[in-house]
Amino acid sequence: MVEATLRPARLDEAKLLETLMKASTRKLFPLFYDEGQTASAVEYIAVVDRQLIEDGTYFAVEAGGEVVACGGWSKRGKLYTGSGEAADDARLLDPRSEPAHVRAMFVRPDWTRRGLGTLILEACEEAARADGFTTLDLLATLPGERLYAHFGFRELGREEAVMPDGCALACVAMTKPL
Repeated sequence: MVEATLRPARLDEAKLLETLMKASTRKLFPLFYDEGQTASAVEYIAVVDRQLIEDGTYFAVEAGGEVVACGGWSKRGKLYTGSGEAADDARLLDPRSEPAHVRAMFVRPDWTRRGLGTLILEACEEAARADGFTTLDLLATLPGERLYAHFGFRELGREEAVMPDGCALACVAMTKPL
């Protein structure tokens, strides 16, 4: 087995990360969503949020000299990519009263089920705790629900995330105390 190494993502690899995100979405989403929903997710969810990289809260996992997974967390108001623009997206969250958000977790399809998601979640948890947060939350797409539940997130409820093109994706709101 090739050893995987987690490191901060870099802005100069945004295109590479987005290619990985789109490949993951194209392969895994059809197991849970229809063709139109998958296409919408490729367009609006599988997109690099440069703010996460600039904040130093987004990670890349390398194995064999290639990036095989990415994901991170946010200390800002935006809960997920694909939600469109909102006035408080860039607002810094108050760690004393608001949860940090787990964001944009993707694994290359040929690298799934090897612990890479857990590796990223452990780093997110540690970094958010170091920044004073006491809770993590997320809006999981269905392909990620099992990973998050296994990592200790509990379901708050089910809802639809509506993409800018009007397409709705079933999602699960989840939380985890730190």
